[in-house]
Amino acid sequence: MKRVFSGIQPSGQLTLGNYIGALRNFVKLQHTHECFFSVVDLHAITVQQEPALLKEQSEAVAALFIAAGIDPQKSNVFMQSHVTAHAELGWMLTTLTYMGELERMTQFKDKSAGKDSVGAGLFVYPSLMAADILLYNSDLVPVGDDQKQHLELTRDLAGRFNARYGDTFTIPEVYTPQVGARVMSLDDASKKMSKSNPNPGSYIALLDEPDVIRKKISRAVTDSGREVKFDPQNKPEVSNLIGIYAQCSDKTIPEIEAMYEGLGYGPFKKDLAEQVVAVLEPLQQRYRDIRGSGDLQKFLKQGAERAAAAAAPQLRDVKEKMGFIVF
Repeated sequence: MKRVFSGIQPSGQLTLGNYIGALRNFVKLQHTHECFFSVVDLHAITVQQEPALLKEQSEAVAALFIAAGIDPQKSNVFMQSHVTAHAELGWMLTTLTYMGELERMTQFKDKSAGKDSVGAGLFVYPSLMAADILLYNSDLVPVGDDQKQHLELTRDLAGRFNARYGDTFTIPEVYTPQVGARVMSLDDASKKMSKSNPNPGSYIALLDEPDVIRKKISRAVTDSGREVKFDPQNKPEVSNLIGIYAQCSDKTIPEIEAMYEGLGYGPFKKDLAEQVVAVLEPLQQRYRDIRGSGDLQKFLKQGAERAAAAAAPQLRDVKEKMGFIVF
């Protein structure tokens, strides 16, 4: 069975974009692949974190994985820091990574822009991400457009290691679903909806209360005019909202356009809010049940044990080929 690895950082609240573009696809993949879904807390500390908040957000992301429909008995759900092989392989791959490659990473340029000092962890972040993926010989990696450059480096590092030490790593492929891969910001449809956006009105958090969701959608930026028409080139803002509506309902885009022909943005946005609330309320209830049950720690422990067992042979093989003494 082919393997899938994907991770989400516990920095900020997960959004509707994370659900549509990632979590919902994770749920589908677990039925056809051996899946490793990690809360990548080691990546989170490449920028300063408040310890209590990092712990809470790590638990929240893990619980949202399960609330979204990932079965912890079927898939491996775990904290990255609980499987020490990630850090070990991350360091080994860092020694194979060239500074020029890391300097070209767009995310590093964006996050370091205008800063007097930048942590080394942020610089070598892509090497650790490569280790996350290669540790499990992952065949497919669901990533957003902003991470494709990192996956290309992962593929380069796998090929470089294989050429130098012999065939070891599977060369992973990008998994991009045909629909739902990109939900844009509510205040600027040229940018992806992001949990790191400092404006909370730009995204819908998965744990937002229904009235908060309604208010955010009512205030979402729309294009000039009042026609509810899907036209990403000329009407990007309303096209984004129509796309969200389609993803949160059983309606196609042409059906949505027909439903609101001549009605304007007001009724459309009101109904959109109710569609989003209907999708998220059951997820939020499952989230509360998981957090209240006390089972989360058990699921994470089981997931980490299974992930560590799957990673151990690969790490051993890498160490032996690089010349380390292995018992």
